[in-house]
Amino acid sequence: MKLFYRHFGEGQPLIILHGIFGISDNWVTLGKRLAEKFSVYIPDMRNHGQSPHSPTFNYLAMSDDLLEFMEDHQIEKSLLIGHSMGGKVAMTFTLEHPEKVEKLVIVDISPRKYPGRNVHFDMISAMMAVDFDSVTTRDEVERQMELSIPDKRIRLFVMKNLYRKTKHAFDWRLNLPAISTNMDYVFDGVNSDAEFNGPVLFIKGGKSDYISAEDLPLIHKNFPTARVQTIAGASHWVHADSPTELCRLFSQFLGKECTVADSGIE
Repeated sequence: MKLFYRHFGEGQPLIILHGIFGISDNWVTLGKRLAEKFSVYIPDMRNHGQSPHSPTFNYLAMSDDLLEFMEDHQIEKSLLIGHSMGGKVAMTFTLEHPEKVEKLVIVDISPRKYPGRNVHFDMISAMMAVDFDSVTTRDEVERQMELSIPDKRIRLFVMKNLYRKTKHAFDWRLNLPAISTNMDYVFDGVNSDAEFNGPVLFIKGGKSDYISAEDLPLIHKNFPTARVQTIAGASHWVHADSPTELCRLFSQFLGKECTVADSGIE
C-alpha cells in the first residue's frame, strides 16, 4: 500500500507513526523540530488521513505497509518513533525486521493486549452518527458530537479527520467501517518471541495508565535493552501535552539535539 506522507529535513532517516484516529498532521510540529538534524518522514497509516483504505486493518498489515514505504523511499535503516497504535506497529515491524531499525522509541503504549476502551468506541459512534446532510459548517459537526464526546479536546482531535469533500459537503477521511470492524486487532498485543537488542526507549505519560510497572517483564522479553522514562503531567497524548519535554527526550536518546521552543522548562 502506498502511504501518504509528509517529509521534512535532511540527514539520517527518522520515521514517526501516529496513533489510532490520528494523522500525520498531529506530529508535524515535533517532526519539524527533529528535521533540524534528521530526514523526517511522517506517513498516514492505512485507513487514516490521505492514505488508501482497506478492509484489512491489523498490525501485520501495517508493518508490511511500513516495509513497502521504506523500500519505496530507499531507506535501508531508520530511527523509528511510534505513538499508541503506531507504537504497536513500530514494535511489530522492529521484531520482524530488526536489521531495518537503528533505534526505537515507543510513546505511551506497551506490547500487551488491552481491553477495549470506551473513549475509542465513543469516538467511532460519534463520528458515524454525524448527519452530514444537515451540516454546512465545522461548528455544526462539532455540536452533533458534543453529547457523545463531552471533552472538547478529544472532539477537536477527532475533527482533525474532517474534510470538505465538495464545496457544500463534509466527510471523514477515516475508513470508519474498517476501523470499527477491526478494533479488536487494534487492542491486540504484540505476539512475538523475537528480540530486538538495539537501543529502545519507552516514554510514558505520567497521567496515563497505558504503561504500568506490570508491563516491564513483557517489554524486556522483546526489548531487553529498553528503558522507560516518564513525562510527569502528560496524558496518553504526550505529544500534545508536553511537546517540548518529549522533544528533549527524543534528542537525548537519538544523540542529536532537536530544535526546542523556549517553554521555561529546565
